[in-house]
Amino acid sequence: MSERLRGLEWPTLVLLALCYALWALGTTVGAAMWLPLGMVMVVIGAALHSSLTHEMLHGHPFTSPVWNAVLVFPALSLVVPYLRFKDTHMAHHRDAILTDPYDDPESNFMDPKVWGRLPRWGRALLRVNNTLAGRMLLGPLIGTLGFVLSDVRRGDRRVALGWLLHVPAVGVVVWWLVAVGQMPVWAFLVSSYAALSVLKIRTFLEHRAHETAQARTVIIEDRGLLALLFLNNNFHIVHHMHAMVPWYRLPALYRDNRDRYLSRNGGYRYASYGEVFRRYFWRAKDPVPHPLYPKG
Repeated sequence: MSERLRGLEWPTLVLLALCYALWALGTTVGAAMWLPLGMVMVVIGAALHSSLTHEMLHGHPFTSPVWNAVLVFPALSLVVPYLRFKDTHMAHHRDAILTDPYDDPESNFMDPKVWGRLPRWGRALLRVNNTLAGRMLLGPLIGTLGFVLSDVRRGDRRVALGWLLHVPAVGVVVWWLVAVGQMPVWAFLVSSYAALSVLKIRTFLEHRAHETAQARTVIIEDRGLLALLFLNNNFHIVHHMHAMVPWYRLPALYRDNRDRYLSRNGGYRYASYGEVFRRYFWRAKDPVPHPLYPKG
């Protein structure tokens, strides 16, 4: 095989093709055969598409950001514009601001002063959202509303462009469902929400509040279905340290340098997603107000 072909990220391209095929079959043949089967296929396809979108905005599989964006243009997850995802996620990758309620766009913490001004029902809702069960049930709705409201408040041209480009991306999905799909609209919307719920498992405890920036990012030593669905982002400190490394190389990179990564992140580690479910499905891992933020 030539050097050029060896440099092409075939695993990503093959997985992307399988992702689209699974989602397309789920909305057509799968739904026609047995609706629950089609819905499961759509959930897996949409969640995997989001993980692949994350790969694309980090410069995979091509060096061209335009072609990478084209590969994931259809908005299978419906609610997240690609350009907005790219802008906010790249801001999140500044490790010095990880978990900051204002500077980290992906933080789940809140300024304690803002927390103190919330009504009781709002605080109760956010406490439930800080359990894994709550994050999966309520997280997609709370996260989407917060994301949209934040963009509305900003209202600059870059934000407007992101949402403008999102319209045809959603339009492709709507066209497919109307012209080709055999899945009821309600089933598709439920499946799309469930895909976002699955993705909340990945983001639930990726980062913790810690005085040392490098100790804020987790390692989950899982190699099962969820790890594949999340494209090995469970090795999250490895990804943050080597954001340009493709997903399929992260496990080996971690395995060969395990002690280094665990030393760097202060031992912030879980053995598997099973452990995460057992420990935090019904109880919160973190408080909502940032524990290291000034309280007065």
